Amino acid sequence: MGIDIANKHVKSKNRSAPVSENVYLLLLVKLYRYLARRTDSNFNKVVLKRLYMSRVNRPPVSLSRLSLLTKNVTAKTAVVVGTITDDDRLDVVPKMSIAALRFTKSARARIVNAGGEALTLDQLALRAPTGSHCVLLRGERNAREAVKHFGAAPGTPGSKTKPYVRSKGRKFERARGRRASRGYKN
Repeated sequence: MGIDIANKHVKSKNRSAPVSENVYLLLLVKLYRYLARRTDSNFNKVVLKRLYMSRVNRPPVSLSRLSLLTKNVTAKTAVVVGTITDDDRLDVVPKMSIAALRFTKSARARIVNAGGEALTLDQLALRAPTGSHCVLLRGERNAREAVKHFGAAPGTPGSKTKPYVRSKGRKFERARGRRASRGYKN
């Protein structure tokens, strides 16, 4: 066996630890690193990988989305490595068991009032060390406002990219590319 000289200085692009210095997050990483190593469960490896992620890659999940996703799932714990947020549009919160990194104050209150339970990830590790009877969920990563501005430059033919504009009024970016009488309409 020789040395792989071609890949001598190639570094893994994947994170091996979170960049955040949050003490509680680092303790969770320590816990799930242990569980990922000592159990054969793939669940723990995925949770650990998601704990490493940046905040942009840990999008929030609303209560309404959770109730939709867990409608047909009974006697299982929904696990979100991210934040659970409240949704005023949801009138009745169903009884559900959720484990997450964070809960907003109102989301936690509504879950508990509905007879459900809001667990932290370390409580989940005690209850289900291998992730049995758990459903891993995550939020929509591209739901951010910033993502609407990504892509081909706004105004170029066929582009649906949102322009960075001060206002949406009559006087703002309403000429070429915005109406057929001025060149073309996108």
